[in-house]
Order: sequence, then structure tokens, then C-alpha cells
Amino acid sequence: MLLLFCAGIKWVDVGCPEPSQGDVMTRGSPPAEDTPEQDGPVKQAVPLAAGGAKKSPARDVQEKRLPGLQKRAEGFTPLTEAMEREVSAALGKGEPEEILSSAFKLRVTREDIHTLRNLCWLNDEVINFYLGLVMERSKKEGYPSVHAFSSFFYEKLTSGGYRAVARWTRRVDVFQKNIILVPINLRLHWTLAAIDTRGKTIKYYDSLGHEGDEICETLLKYLQEESHEKRRVKLNVSEWTVHSMEPHEIPQQSNGSDCGVFTCKYAEYISRDKPMTFTQTHMPYFRKQMVWEILHQKLL
Repeated sequence: MLLLFCAGIKWVDVGCPEPSQGDVMTRGSPPAEDTPEQDGPVKQAVPLAAGGAKKSPARDVQEKRLPGLQKRAEGFTPLTEAMEREVSAALGKGEPEEILSSAFKLRVTREDIHTLRNLCWLNDEVINFYLGLVMERSKKEGYPSVHAFSSFFYEKLTSGGYRAVARWTRRVDVFQKNIILVPINLRLHWTLAAIDTRGKTIKYYDSLGHEGDEICETLLKYLQEESHEKRRVKLNVSEWTVHSMEPHEIPQQSNGSDCGVFTCKYAEYISRDKPMTFTQTHMPYFRKQMVWEILHQKLL
């Protein structure tokens, strides 16, 4: 099953070793209950675990062909030689705990960046930092206003109920945002929920094509409680719709390791109100692009 190889963990090695049957994903703990979302998710010490997807000859051929594809892809910014060198240096050897980028009260280490190597699983730090960049760009004129929750938000909400996350929006009114992004880690798989307050919709994006209406309903219930608690306004749920995006509606992954990249790119395209024109073949390019963007703390 592809699902068994999609995860958000850190690596023992800078490579992506083949998983063994005994491997189990271990993640850091979510922020403390009284930590407001706008204070930023707390960087957790995540226990190391081995895992990864075995590289097939077919994928190897696909990746060798990609440089030409990425330059021809309409609307994609090709990486210059200087940018490629920066990316290679970040993905190369070095102290695992070396901090390569720091913003949004988050720190991304070399070990975190190495999860952006081809066929590696992205971890919480990379997901949260990238969505921080998405939020930062949304402050510019011409972009929808965006709020992105921490990757620990949904887990905390489902385990502790609304009270467990009530303080996360102490400094933000989510109903004043056009788009609310909720990255979700389903133990071994990254997905995304996107709330559009303009059209009153909650959509679920899964690169393996799984249905997530229950997740959308959970978030709609959260909005009801948030509206009552923070605005003293009863949310009219009959005005809202939930929808799990079908495989033919959004790009789908064809391996067991790119769910995190798909999740980030879903969010990035949604934050611009743009149709999703990318495919599986663009993942190696996106991984490099994301490394550069995290290092420079801006989206291309």
C-alpha cells in the first residue's frame, strides 16, 4: 500500500533508507494547550526513525528527465545555477542540527531540510515553515488573506476537543481571513483541508484520492464553536458545504513518498486562487524549489 510509506518523520541518516517491517513513525508532541497559534507552533524534539520509499528504476529515469521538463513547464520559475548550488549545499553533508533558516518562531535545521531530498518524507518543521511562507506572502496586495494552522492543530482538536485549541486563535480572527489552511498528518500520510470563508466551503485534498468528509465535518464543528466563543455569533451551517476532492479534480501522487510535497503545493496554489497545473513529474523540482524558498524565506 502506498499509504504505508507517506509520513512526517525525521531521519536517522541523511539518506532515505528502505523501511523495515518494524519501523513505526514517531512524531513530536503538539504545542502546550495554552499556546496560541499566532505565537507559532513549538519546535519539538522528534524521536528518530528509519523509513523511506525504495527508489525504482522507472522513477530514476523520470527524475533524470525532469530538469528539461521543469524549464519548459509554463509558469514555473527555473532554478539558476547559483540557486542549484545553494540547494545542493543545503542538502549536502554538514552538522544535522545546524540551523539553516529561522522565522515564524520556527527553526529549520539541516536535518529538517534533508527531508526534502527526493523520495524522503517531509516532517512537521518543513510543512509548518513552508505554510508560514504562504501566510507571509498573503499579506501582499493582490493575494487572498490566509491563515495556516500548525500541523499539530487537527490532531490536538480531535484528541482534546475545541477547548484544547481555543487559545490558538487568541491573536487572529479566522473569520476575517479568506482562506484557512489545515495540514493534517494521518499517522503515515500528509493531507490538507482548506476552508474558504468567501464561498463558505471546506474542501479536503488528498494526493492518494481518499475521502475526508468526516475531517471536513470536524472542522465545520470547530468553526461553529469558534464563532460562538469568539464572536458570539451562531454559525449557520446550512450555508456551508463540504467536499472531498476527487482524484480527477486534483493532482495525484504515484509513489509513496511525496504526500508532504503535494500537501504544500496544494496549499500554495489554493493561496493564490490558481488552478493546480502540476503533476507527479514536478515533485523533484518542487523539492529543490522549496529548499531555496526556506533558505531565503520567500516564495518564488
